[in-house]
Amino acid sequence: MDNFIVSARKYRPATFESVVGQQHITNTLKNAIKNNQLAQAFLFCGPRGVGKTTCARILAKTINCQNLSPEIEACGECESCRSFANGNSFSIHELDAASNNSVDDIRSLIEQVRIPPQTGKYKIYIIDEVHMLSQSAFNAFLKTLEEPPSYAIFILATTEKHKILPTILSRCQIFDFNRIRVEDMANHLASISKKESISYDNDGLHLIAQKADGGLRDALSMFDQIVSFSNRNVTYKAVIDNLNILDYDYYFKLTDALLKEDIAGTLLVFDDILSNGFDGNNFIAGLASHFRNLLVGKDPSTLKLLEVSEGIRQKYLEQSRAASASFLLSGLNIANQCDLNYKNSKNQRLQVELALIKICHIPSALNLTSSISSEAVKKKPDTSIKPEPAASTDLASLAQPAPAKPVATAEIKQPQAQSMPAAAPAPVAERPRISIKPLTASASIIPNLNDLSGSVSAVQEDEGPKYVSGDSREHFSADQFLQEWNKYAEDIKRAGKINLFTLMTANSPSLLDNYQVEVIIENKIQETQLSVERVDLLNYLRVKLKNFGIDIITRQVEKTDKRKLYTSSEKYQHMAEKNPSLEDFRRRFNLNIE
Repeated sequence: MDNFIVSARKYRPATFESVVGQQHITNTLKNAIKNNQLAQAFLFCGPRGVGKTTCARILAKTINCQNLSPEIEACGECESCRSFANGNSFSIHELDAASNNSVDDIRSLIEQVRIPPQTGKYKIYIIDEVHMLSQSAFNAFLKTLEEPPSYAIFILATTEKHKILPTILSRCQIFDFNRIRVEDMANHLASISKKESISYDNDGLHLIAQKADGGLRDALSMFDQIVSFSNRNVTYKAVIDNLNILDYDYYFKLTDALLKEDIAGTLLVFDDILSNGFDGNNFIAGLASHFRNLLVGKDPSTLKLLEVSEGIRQKYLEQSRAASASFLLSGLNIANQCDLNYKNSKNQRLQVELALIKICHIPSALNLTSSISSEAVKKKPDTSIKPEPAASTDLASLAQPAPAKPVATAEIKQPQAQSMPAAAPAPVAERPRISIKPLTASASIIPNLNDLSGSVSAVQEDEGPKYVSGDSREHFSADQFLQEWNKYAEDIKRAGKINLFTLMTANSPSLLDNYQVEVIIENKIQETQLSVERVDLLNYLRVKLKNFGIDIITRQVEKTDKRKLYTSSEKYQHMAEKNPSLEDFRRRFNLNIE
């Protein structure tokens, strides 16, 4: 029975051409060899399993090859290449810095450097995991690394470049290895499968490549594991069963249920996922990634960002046509919030289920918003001005829309109608007008789902088409204004904005002409705090008071000689100046100020 060799060793690249996904580095090294411009020291850095040590060995073998090919590749047949392949080369030395990291190990290496090569032109030293060297070992290595003999070349490899001393980095040519692309890894796994006569499907190989997260060695290890598990038949189903990966089909099925507002079906799919041993946090993160992929699939120019096989890409294209961008953006927002709150939740399953129920209601919320906006546009009044109704008109008749009259009478102030003579119609210039701007495609129509139920009930109770116009300027009293102002201040206090709460309540605001609100501030910091909250505060006041003419202005108080007292000593001195006997009292009883 032959000894089994894992694929990571069996198919380890032996030439620059066979290195996967690092063409920018292999081409540079080949050109340096061709032009005889080899540096004295190289540093290969990057994540694990991307080919750092492999490229170092190929470079060392190619430098000493006696019969280079026209493509600047080692021949593999000369004495130097054969001795390297057999592991007994006297010109190429490999040191593992993880286990030989002391200053004595580096001194021993420096002693070896002094001896010229017996065969070949160069002596090459490959030091793997060089970041594991101790501080004293680095310092002992500095001089030799800066001025080595003409025949010595050092190739250092590391996964943690930030741990290497800057003095070492400055003496090396640095090559940064990239994570290997999913497509490149899948193609490499397919070529190995063909050589080993292993049946496979592209979806399964793509899934292995994605799970490897850019490391080809990890991909090859998982590939060997699945080959054994599936009896040499690497299928998509075998991969998800062996690696415990959530199937794409779960997310496609779940998204279909969410788009249909099928709450029961959604919860059953999630229960099935939990029954198969998957974690709720991984599920919600995967759902967010699924929504992201659907957004990417909406534009042909961004399809290349989908690192999936062609079959899965077509499924994303089909489902992205059924899901609107507003639905996907709202779903992403809810899934992201659930992900943030998951670890702190005591009932984590309920946290995910609540998020799924919210996403189920997104289509209804979008349709509701769309219908309200379209109704508002349809009922926009014409430009003809009708005479104002008599003061005796009851509210019920005003609430019912007449065929030839726009529903603008709901905005007319009743006291004004009574104060005018009955025979004289109201002046045309003073008649309130309603201006409704139709929503454009760029306007955001994504509602706040937390307020969805309240919005629906409010629409059901309101039989008439009542809305607040952007031109509405209903009169309100100072008491009404202060009441809403203080309500907003209490809300921001509960939200933890104590500084802004102090600013709003320290000095009562003044209501000026033309509905201008004057706020007293003491410094620029308070002005900045108010400007940050200005938009939300104005929106709140204008809607609550039904007056879109409200505006906020600030006035900075004049600086006076009167200074605020903060410390206990300052307060005591102030009281002692008003009542000198207080100082005698303190001395008599030997009291402290604090």
